Amino acid sequence: MTASHSDALVLFGATGDLAHKMIFPALYAMTEHGGLTAPVIGVALTKENPAGLRKLVTDSIKASGGIADKRALQHLLSHLTYVSGDYKDAGTFAAIKTALGTAKRPAFYLAIPPSLFGTVIEGLGQAKLAEHARVIVEKPFGRDLASAQELNRIARAAFPEDSIFRIDHYLGKEAIMNILYFRFANSYLEPIWNRNYVSNVQITLSEDFGVQDRGAFYETAGCLRDVIQNHLFQVVALLAMEAPATRDYGALNTEKAKVFQAMRPLKPNDLVRGQYAGYRKEPGVAKDSDVETFCALRLFIDSWRWQGVPWYLRSGKYLAATATEVIVELKPPPQRLFADSAPANGLGNYLRFRVSPNSAIALASRVKLAGKEFVGEQRELYLSDEQPGEQSPYERLLGDAMAGDGALFSREDAVEAAWAVVEPVLTKHHPVLPYKRLSWGPKEADSIIAPEGRWHNPTPHDAPG
Repeated sequence: MTASHSDALVLFGATGDLAHKMIFPALYAMTEHGGLTAPVIGVALTKENPAGLRKLVTDSIKASGGIADKRALQHLLSHLTYVSGDYKDAGTFAAIKTALGTAKRPAFYLAIPPSLFGTVIEGLGQAKLAEHARVIVEKPFGRDLASAQELNRIARAAFPEDSIFRIDHYLGKEAIMNILYFRFANSYLEPIWNRNYVSNVQITLSEDFGVQDRGAFYETAGCLRDVIQNHLFQVVALLAMEAPATRDYGALNTEKAKVFQAMRPLKPNDLVRGQYAGYRKEPGVAKDSDVETFCALRLFIDSWRWQGVPWYLRSGKYLAATATEVIVELKPPPQRLFADSAPANGLGNYLRFRVSPNSAIALASRVKLAGKEFVGEQRELYLSDEQPGEQSPYERLLGDAMAGDGALFSREDAVEAAWAVVEPVLTKHHPVLPYKRLSWGPKEADSIIAPEGRWHNPTPHDAPG
């Protein structure tokens, strides 16, 4: 399939929460910036008339930040149509074909429950709608290795691999893309970006709120599936991968897949699972639930570059701050020439990639204090900071998918390799440990990183130090 631009977008789940919160605002932004001229066809089971659909979209855009460009809104609304029907009914797909009219290269976005992914993809194939088309599949792509393999089989039966876009909105974040750029645009990193100089890497994705109204969903997922296996593994891949031969998305995805394939499968003692106090009282949660709302793990990548370097990952609900941060800690100098040059508070020189709530890149180094004595302190040098005018992740990813650029999407082999890493501990693991709300999780998580180091706890309001 050539990389021609999609000439229509069909949105399954048009009346759902994801469409309301993320997709319609992204489509409005794309229209405002000239990136969307194709018609949009919303599909859902709900009966909705044209006026009701336009109000739904308008309310969504207002809630996301307001309407700055009324012409862009009117353009989007005038190109919007709706098909109501059951995803299991062949008549629904016939109606979609009619609504597409002369469009020959549609993109189908599946913003629907994962249990319906296979049903819709098979329906598209049976209706002969998959030819010259693309399909965009929301996460989670499977819930274990077997289900991911089955979903890949169904998708590949209808679409070629380069027409399947497995979306993870985390890869569309500007700060995440900057990790890739920063690594390979700067020559001074390469000599130290390996097992000889890096002591460890730790990644934290923390939230200071609970599961809210998603208790029933969380009971089917848990933190390991919901965050670590996808979001944090993708960040690991960008940090650990070798340089691709070209910027072609096939070359990039090949190197990312190699990282997942080199990851050592997890064992029960490699992770600590926690559950915040009161989780079992949340709506939709079992009274004896063993689902983790916190997970910390130790990971190894058995490659030439990273052999023996521990990667520490953790994420959780109701932690002390909402933040996402990467710390790449360097080994200390080989000779301790100055008495105070040991790692400050257990943390040596490091590179810090701040993803949220504000994005930044910082380098921590020791500098001498004024005076005759050779005494210093560790300070941070900011190398990058928040930039205005950033695209939202969904605007970027939708635009890339419709243009046929798969660089920020996951490939079949990478998805299955990532699931293979966590597969051994999805069902065989230690029980969850309770932790207080707004803490940093169960104290037992410290055992994952000790005695070599300690967790670096991000702060909610980051500033140059």
